Amino acid sequence: MEAHHVSNLLVALLLLGAAATGRALWRNRLWREALTELWRRRRLSLLTIALFISVGLLDSVAWIGGEVAGEDLLASHEARSVIDRLFLKPAEGSYSAPFATHTFYNKQPLVAPAGHPFGTDILGRDVFHRTLKGVRVALLIGGFTSLIAIPLALLLGIRAGYFGGRFDDMVFFVMSTLASIPSLLLLIALILVLGRGTWQVCVALGITSWVGLCRVTRGETLKLRELDYIQAAKALGVSNGRILLRHILPNLMHLVIVTFVLLFSQLVLSEATLAYLGIGVDGSWGQMIDQARTELSREPVIYWNIAAAGAAMFTLLLAVNYVGDALRDILDPRTLREDA
Repeated sequence: MEAHHVSNLLVALLLLGAAATGRALWRNRLWREALTELWRRRRLSLLTIALFISVGLLDSVAWIGGEVAGEDLLASHEARSVIDRLFLKPAEGSYSAPFATHTFYNKQPLVAPAGHPFGTDILGRDVFHRTLKGVRVALLIGGFTSLIAIPLALLLGIRAGYFGGRFDDMVFFVMSTLASIPSLLLLIALILVLGRGTWQVCVALGITSWVGLCRVTRGETLKLRELDYIQAAKALGVSNGRILLRHILPNLMHLVIVTFVLLFSQLVLSEATLAYLGIGVDGSWGQMIDQARTELSREPVIYWNIAAAGAAMFTLLLAVNYVGDALRDILDPRTLREDA
């Protein structure tokens, strides 16, 4: 199966999974009230995140063929995403400022005068197009890596904190070992071993990002298992699995929300650091910022490359942090008791 077919299938499965999850949450009264309150508090942030997710999905749906702006795409035998098909104009000669009609330095007429709202880079590529392409990479780095790190941390942390014993000793040893290694050096070593692809970078980031949440969930579980209602459930013969799912895990959800928000932001910024070291992901905002470093020393300054990537990264991370902060307030049982 070709790469674009796999990508299209993953998008379909993701949409089906999101629809099923949303339906299940909406049927639950507590989650329905929480989501309604979240919409009331952070409507603009939710719409912003939805816009970024839509762009990422549109950049993941690709196919071969079609004709756009008079160009026969079937002849190229190259799969193009929806976002790519919106920017099929020929590349310009070099830099051009936003909405310019001529190149920035030699003043040559542009192929698309005033057609580049964010300007073009040194190779004449549309910066707005590159910025939109970076959305998919950022969501993969932040979202997919979190889906690796958070379930792993919850599985190990809750089990170690609730049951204790040798498993707890083993988990604590692994956490201490990973925490004693400089995370950046470990991350670079893993990427050099696994490769520089997007998925390899996600796996490497996931391996190095679960320790913090695991330590927190282990400590919180150690405290929760001693509470009276947990002891009463044990005395009534409730199974350990049911106690973990019904009593322990719900009381950790506010920690998961906060960790996801912090981890998402940290991962996107970590990729920018890797791009600065030359081992980032192709097409990412970090790579755009790294390539724009030398442009800031030019005269006149080429500012639009770093401004576009930085503004997009800032907007996404700010919206995610706002939503995460509101979700923590809504889902934290201690906050609910104080409000009551």
